[in-house]
Amino acid sequence: MKAFPFKAYLSLSLSLTHTQYSRFLPLFSLVSMRRILLFLLLLAHLGELGAEDRLLNPSKLEMFVDELPDMPKIQGFRMLNTSPKPKSLMIGMFKKKWKFHRDLPPTPVFAYGASRRGATVPGPTIEALQGIDTYVTWKNFLPSKHILPWDPTIPTAIPATKTGIPTVVHLHGGMHEPANDGNANSWFTAGFKEKGPDWSKRTYHYNNNQQPGSLWYHDHAMGLTRVNLLAGLIGAYVIRHPEVEGPLELPHGEEFDRPLIVFDRSFRKDGSIYMNSTGNNPSIHPQWQPEYFGDLIIVNGKAWPKMTVRRRKYRLRIINASNARFFRLFFTNGLEFIHVASDSTYLVEPVVTNETLLAPSEIADVVVDFSKSKTDEAVLANDAPYPYPSGDPVNELNGRVMKFTIKKEREVDTWRVPDKLIQYPSPDLSSATQTRYIAMYEYTSDTDEPTHLYINGKPYEAPATETPKAGTSEIWNVINLTEDNHPMHIHLAVFTVLDQTELVKAEEFKACMSKMNDAIKCQISKHARGKKLRVAAHEKGWKNVYKMTPGYVTRILVRFSYIHSNTSYSFDPTGMPGYVYHCHILDHEDNAMMRPLVVMK
Repeated sequence: MKAFPFKAYLSLSLSLTHTQYSRFLPLFSLVSMRRILLFLLLLAHLGELGAEDRLLNPSKLEMFVDELPDMPKIQGFRMLNTSPKPKSLMIGMFKKKWKFHRDLPPTPVFAYGASRRGATVPGPTIEALQGIDTYVTWKNFLPSKHILPWDPTIPTAIPATKTGIPTVVHLHGGMHEPANDGNANSWFTAGFKEKGPDWSKRTYHYNNNQQPGSLWYHDHAMGLTRVNLLAGLIGAYVIRHPEVEGPLELPHGEEFDRPLIVFDRSFRKDGSIYMNSTGNNPSIHPQWQPEYFGDLIIVNGKAWPKMTVRRRKYRLRIINASNARFFRLFFTNGLEFIHVASDSTYLVEPVVTNETLLAPSEIADVVVDFSKSKTDEAVLANDAPYPYPSGDPVNELNGRVMKFTIKKEREVDTWRVPDKLIQYPSPDLSSATQTRYIAMYEYTSDTDEPTHLYINGKPYEAPATETPKAGTSEIWNVINLTEDNHPMHIHLAVFTVLDQTELVKAEEFKACMSKMNDAIKCQISKHARGKKLRVAAHEKGWKNVYKMTPGYVTRILVRFSYIHSNTSYSFDPTGMPGYVYHCHILDHEDNAMMRPLVVMK
């Protein structure tokens, strides 16, 4: 066979944009795929060696030198006289440069904002009012080429003809119509030039009729969620209900009520975000790796920031926006967390802990009373292994999050934490209309490296098997057959965790499931008889994501209705494209631990 011009191919492959990749795939049949692959793997390896030479040594950056930013706030409502009214917003996605640390060069990022100049990482905090509609037109102003490597061999949004970066926004924890949910196939490129198969509208309608609480918004494009979030497309969203929350007298106002969006990143010496561009199975997936972990811990867009606080109570809405990193947070001086809510829902009563474990996408809504500190400094630290739970221990870099400098002066604190918060209905097992079994699988190559992950042994494209009725509750038994802890997120719904039970003779059960993919036929009742894990008191309320322990069956009661009014939704949840549920380790979600969820009438 005639020798293939590798230099020409290399030049071509390096110049391909995100959307041109698929146009050249048929040409690969004309040449020796094995020879091309070996050559490209060698180039990728050499490229990685070169990239490692250019990697930033994070230990050379001083901690706690940048002030904690308070992200810009955008009201999702307008006032007419003294009455709140619906409001329309335009929020764009822009490429710009962002300073993550005093001594780090500006970093190219993708950022949300009302303008390029005002765009930030994280994006602006949207403050909505319960029951008042917010309309957001999300606009894509991103360039044709991504700033990070992406992998076209996993299920990915690839525009057919035009260049551009697919994006779509999901409001995590939101309850609204399917067309406003940010389905992975509802993506669009700059100027809406290219649209995904399930795209239907430019402006999303958030009716904010759910319970008050903390949410966050982020990109959700098929196969690109991990790289679009790494690039910076994240932001906080708070639904407030003054009539309900005001009497609680919890800390509030810009100074005392602060979202903290926490994530990890690695950088090159030039300031650019570093992401390994060689997959763990490069002959199968040239770029995809099962988890991303960064060296620096970022809070509100700054690496290891500092914040000066007064000796009184503060409310901190801590959002784990990492791709894969769990955080087990604690204060080095012994300060406690007073949990008042979990994810997007208030607890019935406050719960005090010395530490809190947050999986990717989970939210710890806590009050910290700095008047109880015996020191003038408190470092928020982390000791969660990565990958969680059996990975590497933290080091001096990723074991520190941020520092609070506490003023010496004592003062009168006007805030309080009441003995009772907000009472929502307790889980009623007798109300469950359906029991389902949800199995989590990981598949590996001949070298025992992960190739992809499925839920119930099915790809995302397979027809929906979870079809709950609106207004009902169901029991889901989530069976984790992998070695990783998977934070499972269910769109639209909320759920309570009932119990976690260890699988006995787990390998026998796993072998059966690998063949039959049927928990009943594999006698789940015979195997789900091991030791029980206690559900932490601060996680016994209504949540939208929870940590599925490896080798355990996690039983949850899922509710497809409001909890604050004990009624079905104020909108029709049965339309297309429906909803999804998935693992919120973004590298898993992208490949392809996500399944459709279709609500029925």
